[in-house]
Amino acid sequence: MNHNTPAPLSPRPLRHLVQTQRRVMSGSQLKAHGVSTSAAHEQCRSGGPWQQVLPGVFLLHPGPPTGEERLHAVLLYAGRAVQERRRSTDAVPAQPLAGEAHAAPYADAMITGLAALTLHGFASAPPLLSLDHIDVLVPRTRRLRATEFARLVRTTGMPTPVQLTGVPVAPVPRAIADAVAQLADAGAVRRLLTEAVRGGHCEPAAVVRELTQARLLSRPHVVDAVDSLLAEGRAIAEDRLYTMVREHGLPDPLWNVDLRLPGGPHLGGVDGYWPDQAVAVELDTRAPRQDEDALWSEYARKREHLERLGITVVHITPKKLRESIEQQAAVVRTALMASGDRDPAAYVVVLPR
Repeated sequence: MNHNTPAPLSPRPLRHLVQTQRRVMSGSQLKAHGVSTSAAHEQCRSGGPWQQVLPGVFLLHPGPPTGEERLHAVLLYAGRAVQERRRSTDAVPAQPLAGEAHAAPYADAMITGLAALTLHGFASAPPLLSLDHIDVLVPRTRRLRATEFARLVRTTGMPTPVQLTGVPVAPVPRAIADAVAQLADAGAVRRLLTEAVRGGHCEPAAVVRELTQARLLSRPHVVDAVDSLLAEGRAIAEDRLYTMVREHGLPDPLWNVDLRLPGGPHLGGVDGYWPDQAVAVELDTRAPRQDEDALWSEYARKREHLERLGITVVHITPKKLRESIEQQAAVVRTALMASGDRDPAAYVVVLPR
């Protein structure tokens, strides 16, 4: 070959990546390896070794993309606008840093919706290859359109992603909200919400908060699923509370009782009460809906009233029971032991709830 012979179109600069990177790359990544846009499109002609699966995103083999490759393709597409804007403002083209293995420029995009739930391990979420669309979460200002199998979900507040199988993924509550927004099947919605709680992926309150922010609680089938979710979440939290008392050597309380003053008003219900020590434990299973402030005010008023009567109220959330049950048991034990140092509490009537 002499100096006037055109360079071959085969991706020779990419051979060293075959065993180190998935075979899906953006146009900007290819340029960083010496492959021009025209050369990349030449490889994608009919019968060629490559294909363009999304605008500006190339698959470096002729077969169908795997589920993993579809994820990376969507992320590359979603990050494309940011990379193009950076190239237009950079005086010198950015080069991949050593040790990055030419990491894909995903910017701040992340997988969400059903694909994200599949990556989080949800059995009720479909396999990646069966999804017609893969949802990708991007800032609202991102100037891109949904195309092919890439569906953009825009938001003004990007959550902090988690890394799963090498890609950024939305947290479970946000992924559920984005999935539910696309689902009209009440059974599918219920299964996702139930698995989120039973599988220990997150607390019900976090899911309801995201559904509220997404304005999905106006849909009857979503409201029904949320009601079941909250009931499921409370049952699980109560079971953990029973386990805490049993396994950490606490005396048995009176479970699920109402407190009243003799001949007086109703003071409220508590999940557990030790009458000899005047200690109550209460699970906070509030759902963050529009009336969250009012519900919190009701909790606070009840707690203040009981404490004015000399009753110590230990406030426990389901999340604390799940993540630090031993610490919560220590808090209750301390309250029980400290009862001897307090003035006697007012006499209250204890009734089953």
